[in-house]
Amino acid sequence: MASHSNSSAANDPRQPAAAKPYIPPVIQLQDLPVDYAGFIAVIFGVAGVMFRYKLFSWLAIIFSAQSLVNMRNLENDLKQISMATMFAIMGLVTNYLGPSRPSSQS
Repeated sequence: MASHSNSSAANDPRQPAAAKPYIPPVIQLQDLPVDYAGFIAVIFGVAGVMFRYKLFSWLAIIFSAQSLVNMRNLENDLKQISMATMFAIMGLVTNYLGPSRPSSQS
């Protein structure tokens, strides 16, 4: 009985001397998961500027905000988020403050 209590005492995590701190594994930049919200924000931002759709520009703003909230890698993700946000803002400025579209009436 004494040997049983001795082995469990060595494996008892409630003892401070036996506790080991958690060290997260190191993940390389190329192994990070894809930021789909940032990619969709870029696509909607470019489409909003090119096709002059207000909905695409607003969706690009929403997806870039979501990507900003869930940002994992500061340097790479910030570049993508800033590019998507700039395209979305350009689309909104062009749609709301730019010249009106030419009418297709003959």
